[in-house]
Amino acid sequence: MSPKVLSQLEKIAAAQIQLLHAPIGSHFAFERGGFIILVERRGEGFGGIGAPGLLTEAGFAPLLNGRFVAKEYQRAATPEELASMRALLEDLKSALA
Repeated sequence: MSPKVLSQLEKIAAAQIQLLHAPIGSHFAFERGGFIILVERRGEGFGGIGAPGLLTEAGFAPLLNGRFVAKEYQRAATPEELASMRALLEDLKSALA
């Protein structure tokens, strides 16, 4: 593991973001507070950061037009959830910079 990736993982852990063991071959799945962000796998490191969503019993539900949407699942996001997702996204961006 490169020193850069190790440093990124330490920052992720310090921000209380978990790396999930999910069977998503082309992406890493990061979680905090029930919210998920997929990050592209690039070599031995990290690539592009996707949009956050909610982890539901129906799977990953991305935020679309203020609603969490997955197969057979849909509901409006609360202002608190939107704030938590924005904070997670910013913390993850900062850790991977």
